[in-house]
Amino acid sequence: MSFVSAVLVHVADMDEGIAWYQKAFPGAVRTVSQPSGFEFLQIGQTQLELVPADDKVASGAAGSVVYWWTDDFEKSLTHLQALGAVLYRGPMRIDGDILMCQVRDPWGNCIGLRGAALSVA
Repeated sequence: MSFVSAVLVHVADMDEGIAWYQKAFPGAVRTVSQPSGFEFLQIGQTQLELVPADDKVASGAAGSVVYWWTDDFEKSLTHLQALGAVLYRGPMRIDGDILMCQVRDPWGNCIGLRGAALSVA
C-alpha cells in the first residue's frame, strides 16, 4: 500500500455535498468515472467521493478522520469556517511545530487539517 486512493464522505444531498466540497478544496477537479457515470472530486492522487448517507452509514462524526495537509494552516481553517464548517477539536500543537484540528462539514462529518504552525495563538 502506498497512498490513500479514495475517501468516502456520506451526505444527505449529493449535489450540495459535491458543491460544498469543491469550494472547500478549491484545487479539486470534478470528475466523472466512465462508464458508471459516478461523479467525484480528484485531489492529487485521492478521489473524494460524496455518497448518499443511508441506514448502513449515516453522516456525522463516528470514527475515522482523514487529515489533509496544508501549507497554510490558519488560511485553510479560516476558509473552511467561512464555508460553514464548525471547529470540532483543536487547534492543537503536535510533533513540534505541526498544528492539527478537526472541523465538521454541514452534514456533521469531520475533516482533519494538519499543517506547519506559522503563528500559534
